[in-house]
Amino acid sequence: MSDIKNTLLSYYKENYIEAGCDEAGRGCLAGPVVAAAVILPENFTHPILNDSKKINEKNRYLLRKEIEELAIAYALGIIDNIGIDETNILKASIMAMHKALDLLKINPQHIIIDGNKFIKYKKIPHQCIVKGDSKYYSIAAASILAKTYRDDIMLELHQKHPEYKWGKNKGYPTKEHRQAIKEYGTTPFHRMTFRLLDDQLSLDF
Repeated sequence: MSDIKNTLLSYYKENYIEAGCDEAGRGCLAGPVVAAAVILPENFTHPILNDSKKINEKNRYLLRKEIEELAIAYALGIIDNIGIDETNILKASIMAMHKALDLLKINPQHIIIDGNKFIKYKKIPHQCIVKGDSKYYSIAAASILAKTYRDDIMLELHQKHPEYKWGKNKGYPTKEHRQAIKEYGTTPFHRMTFRLLDDQLSLDF
C-alpha cells in the first residue's frame, strides 16, 4: 500500500448518479472481453484505488473486495471470443459495457467511460474520457473489477489448456502464447479474427 495521496476525481458531473465503465481483455488473443459498471457513493475517495494496470495483483483483489462492499451498485458484462469474432473487439467491448449497465440495480443518470469510443446507452448522457481509469474513481473501480474477474476466467481456462500458460499471460499475445499456438494450434477459446501469429504461418486445424 502507498502513502502517496491519490489525485483521482469523485465525479465528472456533480449531483448525478454516475456510473463509471471500463473493460479488460481487448488486446488478448483468447478468452472474453469483460466490462464492469460501478456507481460509487458521492464524494468517494480512496488512498490507492487507480487504473488496474498501476496496481499489483494482490492489491487488485483486495480492492475488488472493498469496491464490492462500498459501491452503491456494480455489475459485469461478458462477451466471449465467439461474440468478439462475430462483430469486432471494439463493438464487443461496448456491448459488454451495455450488458454491465443493464445489470446495475440502480439506473445511472450519467455514464463516464474509459477511452474515446462508445455507443449511446438508452437515453442516458455519457462522456468518454481517455485514460479515464487513472482520472476518475468510478472508472478505476470498474477497471479493477473487469480485470480481476477476467483474470479469474482465464485461470479457469488455463486448467483446460495449460500449454498456453493463460494463468500467467491471461490470453495476451506474449511470445510464449504465440509459440504455443504455433506448436499446438488453436482452442475453442481463441479469437480467430485476431492475428494469432507474428508471421501468420498457417495453422494446423
